[in-house]
Amino acid sequence: MSQIAAHLEETRARIAQAEHAAHRPAGCVTLLAVSKTFPAQAVRDAYAAGQRAFGENYVQEALGKITELADLRDALEWHFIGPLQSNKTRQVAEHFDWVHSVDRLKIAQRLSEQRPPGLPPLNICLQVNISGEASKSGVSPDTALEVAHAVAALPRLRLRGLMSIPESADTLDQQRAPHRALHALYETLRADGLALDTLSAGMSSDLEAAVLEGATMVRIGTAIFGARTYAHS
Repeated sequence: MSQIAAHLEETRARIAQAEHAAHRPAGCVTLLAVSKTFPAQAVRDAYAAGQRAFGENYVQEALGKITELADLRDALEWHFIGPLQSNKTRQVAEHFDWVHSVDRLKIAQRLSEQRPPGLPPLNICLQVNISGEASKSGVSPDTALEVAHAVAALPRLRLRGLMSIPESADTLDQQRAPHRALHALYETLRADGLALDTLSAGMSSDLEAAVLEGATMVRIGTAIFGARTYAHS
């Protein structure tokens, strides 16, 4: 078994334990393997170990991997999870299956306009700045309902849910608080008629807290691929 396969097994076990602790159905949480800064071969190794959904933060790096792994394109699900500038929306709209980091209506409008008609609707998560940090992107919880309805009305997009990157915290209880707030906002949006099914929350350090508070997708990089070196262009 490769090191990546072993780490995937360990991560899936953590998710299963968290699902059990939360009294949630087994298999209700999707594992998104965050492959940013790692080569295409690492994605191929993870694919060989049964992983299908991969998250990328940097457009040019991701496009290189998507091209290199073109033989697996129909089997892989590519998620863009990093900050998205207006001048990169076309490339993302043309090559990705999901975007988790829509933090303003303008970005969603560009993705809608630039999504090729021959492709399925682009799956969208609205990024929410749940901890209110000045350094973090995302809509405020107060404006999320209005923005979500506007995004949901756009053609060639499918609003699936919410994403957040909470402020880091040391204890499980501290970690759970922002995830609980995000879940409450998610339920508010659903009660207002939005057909959401995805809460993208939780990373290597806090996946248990996220799953306990209702996350349906966790974004795991370090625990699968190892520590990163940021030498990308």
